[in-house]
Amino acid sequence: MLYGSVFAPGLFAGKVVVITGGGSGIGRCTAHELAALGATVALIGRKPEKLEKAATEITEDGGKVSQHVCDIRNEDAVKACVAAIVAQHGRIDGLVNNAGGQYMTPLEAISAKGWEAVINTNLTGGFLMARECFSQSMSKHGGAIVNIVADMWGSMPGMGHSGAARAGMVSFTETAATEWAGRGVRVNAVAPGYIASSGMDHYPPEMGPMLREMAKTVPLGRFGTEAETSAGIVFLLSPAAAFISGTTLRIDGARPQVRMGWPMRVADEKAQARDAIKPFNGFHRASTPKVFQS
Repeated sequence: MLYGSVFAPGLFAGKVVVITGGGSGIGRCTAHELAALGATVALIGRKPEKLEKAATEITEDGGKVSQHVCDIRNEDAVKACVAAIVAQHGRIDGLVNNAGGQYMTPLEAISAKGWEAVINTNLTGGFLMARECFSQSMSKHGGAIVNIVADMWGSMPGMGHSGAARAGMVSFTETAATEWAGRGVRVNAVAPGYIASSGMDHYPPEMGPMLREMAKTVPLGRFGTEAETSAGIVFLLSPAAAFISGTTLRIDGARPQVRMGWPMRVADEKAQARDAIKPFNGFHRASTPKVFQS
Protein backbone atom coordinates (compact mmCIF):
# COMPACT_ATOMS: atom_id res chain seq x y z
CA MET A 1 0.00 0.00 0.00
CA LEU A 2 1.01 3.61 -0.59
CA TYR A 3 -0.14 6.85 0.99
CA GLY A 4 -3.73 7.68 -0.02
CA SER A 5 -3.31 11.42 -0.48
CA VAL A 6 -6.17 13.55 -1.84
CA PHE A 7 -3.64 15.65 -3.74
CA ALA A 8 -2.46 15.16 -7.31
CA PRO A 9 0.43 12.73 -7.86
CA GLY A 10 3.69 14.53 -8.53
CA LEU A 11 2.45 17.79 -6.97
CA PHE A 12 5.78 18.31 -5.18
CA ALA A 13 8.09 16.72 -7.75
CA GLY A 14 11.50 18.39 -7.65
CA LYS A 15 10.77 20.15 -4.35
CA VAL A 16 12.80 19.81 -1.16
CA VAL A 17 10.85 20.06 2.10
CA VAL A 18 12.40 20.12 5.58
CA ILE A 19 10.35 18.59 8.39
CA THR A 20 11.41 18.99 12.01
CA GLY A 21 10.22 16.29 14.38
CA GLY A 22 9.90 14.15 11.27
CA GLY A 23 10.56 10.84 12.99
CA SER A 24 7.17 10.39 14.66
CA GLY A 25 3.59 11.57 14.93
CA ILE A 26 2.28 14.29 12.65
CA GLY A 27 5.77 14.99 11.31
CA ARG A 28 6.27 11.40 10.19
CA CYS A 29 2.83 11.30 8.57
CA THR A 30 3.44 14.58 6.72
CA ALA A 31 6.83 13.36 5.54
CA HIS A 32 5.21 10.23 4.09
CA GLU A 33 2.54 12.25 2.28
CA LEU A 34 4.98 14.77 0.81
CA ALA A 35 7.35 12.00 -0.29
CA ALA A 36 4.44 10.16 -1.90
CA LEU A 37 3.67 13.36 -3.83
CA GLY A 38 7.21 13.54 -5.20
CA ALA A 39 9.05 15.73 -2.71
CA THR A 40 12.49 15.01 -1.33
CA VAL A 41 11.97 15.23 2.42
CA ALA A 42 14.73 16.15 4.86
CA LEU A 43 13.85 14.83 8.30
CA ILE A 44 15.24 16.60 11.37
CA GLY A 45 15.14 15.31 14.93
CA ARG A 46 17.18 14.71 18.04
CA LYS A 47 16.87 10.91 18.09
CA PRO A 48 18.62 9.17 15.18
CA GLU A 49 16.76 5.90 15.72
CA LYS A 50 13.38 7.60 15.06
CA LEU A 51 14.71 9.32 11.97
CA GLU A 52 16.22 6.08 10.70
CA LYS A 53 12.93 4.21 11.10
CA ALA A 54 10.89 6.89 9.30
CA ALA A 55 13.50 7.23 6.55
CA THR A 56 13.52 3.47 6.02
CA GLU A 57 9.73 3.45 5.68
CA ILE A 58 9.79 6.26 3.12
CA THR A 59 12.54 4.58 1.13
CA GLU A 60 10.63 1.28 1.15
CA ASP A 61 7.62 3.15 -0.24
CA GLY A 62 9.73 4.57 -3.07
CA GLY A 63 10.24 8.07 -1.67
CA LYS A 64 13.33 10.25 -1.47
CA VAL A 65 14.54 11.19 1.98
CA SER A 66 17.53 12.34 4.00
CA GLN A 67 17.91 12.48 7.77
CA HIS A 68 19.66 15.04 9.93
CA VAL A 69 20.21 14.89 13.69
CA CYS A 70 19.89 18.37 15.18
CA ASP A 71 18.80 20.09 18.38
CA ILE A 72 16.75 22.97 17.01
CA ARG A 73 17.24 24.91 20.25
CA ASN A 74 20.95 25.31 19.44
CA GLU A 75 21.56 28.20 17.04
CA ASP A 76 24.91 26.96 15.72
CA ALA A 77 23.53 23.46 15.24
CA VAL A 78 20.57 24.81 13.26
CA LYS A 79 22.82 26.91 11.03
CA ALA A 80 25.03 23.89 10.33
CA CYS A 81 22.08 21.55 9.75
CA VAL A 82 20.37 23.85 7.24
CA ALA A 83 23.69 24.41 5.46
CA ALA A 84 24.15 20.65 5.20
CA ILE A 85 20.67 20.21 3.71
CA VAL A 86 21.29 22.96 1.14
CA ALA A 87 24.66 21.42 0.28
CA GLN A 88 23.11 17.98 -0.19
CA HIS A 89 19.92 18.92 -2.03
CA GLY A 90 20.78 22.28 -3.59
CA ARG A 91 17.86 24.24 -2.13
CA ILE A 92 14.97 24.25 0.35
CA ASP A 93 11.45 24.88 -0.98
CA GLY A 94 9.38 24.15 2.11
CA LEU A 95 9.69 23.93 5.87
CA VAL A 96 7.31 22.21 8.28
CA ASN A 97 8.18 23.48 11.75
CA ASN A 98 6.67 20.52 13.57
CA ALA A 99 9.12 19.72 16.39
CA GLY A 100 7.76 20.50 19.83
CA GLY A 101 6.99 19.16 23.24
CA GLN A 102 5.51 19.98 26.61
CA TYR A 103 4.42 18.38 29.84
CA MET A 104 1.37 18.75 32.06
CA THR A 105 1.85 20.94 35.14
CA PRO A 106 0.09 23.94 36.71
CA LEU A 107 1.70 27.36 36.35
CA GLU A 108 2.73 27.62 39.99
CA ALA A 109 4.76 24.41 39.68
CA ILE A 110 6.69 25.37 36.51
CA SER A 111 10.32 26.21 37.20
CA ALA A 112 12.24 28.78 35.19
CA LYS A 113 14.25 25.92 33.69
CA GLY A 114 11.10 24.02 32.70
CA TRP A 115 9.52 27.17 31.24
CA GLU A 116 12.62 27.94 29.17
CA ALA A 117 12.87 24.36 27.92
CA VAL A 118 9.34 24.44 26.48
CA ILE A 119 9.68 27.98 25.10
CA ASN A 120 13.01 27.12 23.47
CA THR A 121 11.59 23.98 21.84
CA ASN A 122 8.23 25.31 20.69
CA LEU A 123 9.10 28.92 19.86
CA THR A 124 12.81 29.70 19.68
CA GLY A 125 13.66 26.51 17.79
CA GLY A 126 10.95 27.17 15.24
CA PHE A 127 12.18 30.73 14.75
CA LEU A 128 15.76 29.56 14.25
CA MET A 129 14.74 26.95 11.68
CA ALA A 130 12.57 29.41 9.75
CA ARG A 131 15.21 32.12 9.80
CA GLU A 132 17.95 29.83 8.52
CA CYS A 133 15.80 28.21 5.82
CA PHE A 134 14.87 31.70 4.65
CA SER A 135 18.35 33.19 4.88
CA GLN A 136 20.25 30.26 3.39
CA SER A 137 17.82 29.30 0.61
CA MET A 138 14.27 30.61 0.36
CA SER A 139 15.24 34.27 0.17
CA LYS A 140 16.84 33.49 -3.20
CA HIS A 141 13.95 31.63 -4.87
CA GLY A 142 10.87 31.74 -2.63
CA GLY A 143 9.19 29.00 -0.67
CA ALA A 144 6.56 28.14 1.92
CA ILE A 145 6.75 27.63 5.68
CA VAL A 146 4.13 25.97 7.88
CA ASN A 147 4.52 26.32 11.65
CA ILE A 148 2.69 23.77 13.78
CA VAL A 149 1.10 25.33 16.86
CA ALA A 150 -1.77 23.99 19.01
CA ASP A 151 -5.32 24.44 20.21
CA MET A 152 -4.48 27.23 22.67
CA TRP A 153 -7.41 29.52 21.83
CA GLY A 154 -8.68 31.09 25.03
CA SER A 155 -6.21 29.33 27.31
CA MET A 156 -4.20 26.17 27.82
CA PRO A 157 -4.70 25.17 31.48
CA GLY A 158 -2.10 22.73 32.72
CA MET A 159 0.30 23.60 29.91
CA GLY A 160 0.68 27.36 30.22
CA HIS A 161 4.29 27.29 29.02
CA SER A 162 3.25 25.56 25.80
CA GLY A 163 0.29 27.89 25.30
CA ALA A 164 2.55 30.94 25.61
CA ALA A 165 5.04 29.48 23.14
CA ARG A 166 2.37 28.50 20.60
CA ALA A 167 0.70 31.91 20.79
CA GLY A 168 4.11 33.45 20.23
CA MET A 169 4.58 31.26 17.16
CA VAL A 170 1.26 32.51 15.73
CA SER A 171 2.50 36.08 16.10
CA PHE A 172 5.85 35.13 14.56
CA THR A 173 3.98 33.53 11.65
CA GLU A 174 2.09 36.74 10.98
CA THR A 175 5.22 38.88 11.18
CA ALA A 176 7.33 36.59 8.99
CA ALA A 177 4.53 36.47 6.41
CA THR A 178 4.71 40.26 6.19
CA GLU A 179 8.49 40.65 6.19
CA TRP A 180 9.28 37.80 3.81
CA ALA A 181 6.47 38.24 1.26
CA GLY A 182 8.72 40.46 -0.84
CA ARG A 183 11.01 37.48 -1.40
CA GLY A 184 8.17 35.21 -2.48
CA VAL A 185 7.98 33.31 0.81
CA ARG A 186 4.63 32.43 2.36
CA VAL A 187 4.37 31.68 6.09
CA ASN A 188 1.32 30.05 7.69
CA ALA A 189 0.49 27.95 10.73
CA VAL A 190 -1.58 24.86 11.43
CA ALA A 191 -3.21 24.43 14.85
CA PRO A 192 -4.12 20.78 15.49
CA GLY A 193 -6.77 20.10 18.09
CA TYR A 194 -7.22 16.66 19.62
CA ILE A 195 -5.34 14.41 17.19
CA ALA A 196 -4.93 10.67 17.73
CA SER A 197 -1.17 10.68 17.25
CA SER A 198 1.66 8.47 18.44
CA GLY A 199 2.75 11.37 20.64
CA MET A 200 0.01 10.34 23.05
CA ASP A 201 2.00 7.20 23.82
CA HIS A 202 4.42 9.37 25.78
CA TYR A 203 1.79 10.69 28.20
CA PRO A 204 1.74 9.08 31.68
CA PRO A 205 -0.74 6.18 32.13
CA GLU A 206 -2.83 8.17 34.62
CA MET A 207 -3.85 10.50 31.79
CA GLY A 208 -5.52 7.62 29.94
CA PRO A 209 -9.06 8.07 31.33
CA MET A 210 -8.99 11.81 30.63
CA LEU A 211 -7.75 11.29 27.06
CA ARG A 212 -10.48 8.76 26.35
CA GLU A 213 -13.15 11.23 27.52
CA MET A 214 -11.86 14.23 25.57
CA ALA A 215 -13.77 13.39 22.38
CA LYS A 216 -16.99 14.21 24.23
CA THR A 217 -15.96 17.88 24.24
CA VAL A 218 -15.55 18.00 20.45
CA PRO A 219 -18.69 18.86 18.42
CA LEU A 220 -17.68 16.40 15.71
CA GLY A 221 -17.51 13.75 18.43
CA ARG A 222 -14.06 12.29 17.80
CA PHE A 223 -10.32 12.81 17.66
CA GLY A 224 -8.76 13.89 14.40
CA THR A 225 -6.27 11.75 12.50
CA GLU A 226 -2.66 12.46 11.62
CA ALA A 227 -3.64 12.30 7.94
CA GLU A 228 -6.27 15.02 8.40
CA THR A 229 -3.62 17.26 9.91
CA SER A 230 -1.08 16.42 7.22
CA ALA A 231 -3.61 17.28 4.50
CA GLY A 232 -3.91 20.80 5.90
CA ILE A 233 -0.14 21.20 6.03
CA VAL A 234 0.31 19.92 2.48
CA PHE A 235 -2.39 22.26 1.19
CA LEU A 236 -0.66 25.30 2.71
CA LEU A 237 2.64 24.22 1.14
CA SER A 238 1.01 23.68 -2.26
CA PRO A 239 0.50 26.08 -5.18
CA ALA A 240 -3.24 26.08 -4.40
CA ALA A 241 -2.44 28.22 -1.35
CA ALA A 242 -0.42 30.77 -3.33
CA PHE A 243 -2.49 33.69 -1.99
CA ILE A 244 -2.65 32.43 1.60
CA SER A 245 -0.05 33.78 4.01
CA GLY A 246 -0.04 34.89 7.63
CA THR A 247 -3.00 32.75 8.60
CA THR A 248 -3.54 29.89 11.04
CA LEU A 249 -5.56 26.89 9.90
CA ARG A 250 -7.32 25.18 12.79
CA ILE A 251 -7.89 21.43 12.51
CA ASP A 252 -9.93 20.78 15.63
CA GLY A 253 -13.52 19.70 14.92
CA ALA A 254 -14.85 23.06 16.22
CA ARG A 255 -13.77 22.27 19.79
CA PRO A 256 -12.78 25.87 20.70
CA GLN A 257 -16.30 27.05 19.84
CA VAL A 258 -17.91 25.10 22.68
CA ARG A 259 -19.61 27.60 25.01
CA MET A 260 -21.32 27.43 28.36
CA GLY A 261 -25.05 27.93 27.95
CA TRP A 262 -25.18 26.26 24.54
CA PRO A 263 -26.13 22.56 24.72
CA MET A 264 -23.48 20.22 23.41
CA ARG A 265 -24.68 18.23 20.41
CA VAL A 266 -21.81 15.87 19.81
CA ALA A 267 -21.95 13.88 16.57
CA ASP A 268 -22.75 10.23 17.26
CA GLU A 269 -21.31 7.26 15.37
CA LYS A 270 -24.06 7.41 12.75
CA ALA A 271 -23.36 11.08 12.06
CA GLN A 272 -19.61 10.47 12.01
CA ALA A 273 -20.09 7.92 9.24
CA ARG A 274 -21.47 10.55 6.87
CA ASP A 275 -19.11 11.64 4.12
CA ALA A 276 -18.96 15.27 5.24
CA ILE A 277 -17.32 14.52 8.59
CA LYS A 278 -16.16 10.91 8.66
CA PRO A 279 -12.45 10.46 9.47
CA PHE A 280 -9.92 10.59 6.68
CA ASN A 281 -7.19 7.97 7.11
CA GLY A 282 -4.96 8.24 4.09
CA PHE A 283 -1.80 7.28 6.01
CA HIS A 284 -1.17 3.65 5.18
CA ARG A 285 1.31 3.21 8.05
CA ALA A 286 -0.83 4.84 10.74
CA SER A 287 -1.30 3.06 14.06
CA THR A 288 -3.81 3.64 16.83
CA PRO A 289 -2.28 5.24 19.97
CA LYS A 290 -2.02 2.71 22.79
CA VAL A 291 -4.40 4.69 24.99
CA PHE A 292 -7.23 4.00 22.52
CA GLN A 293 -6.47 0.35 21.92
CA SER A 294 -8.89 -2.07 23.57
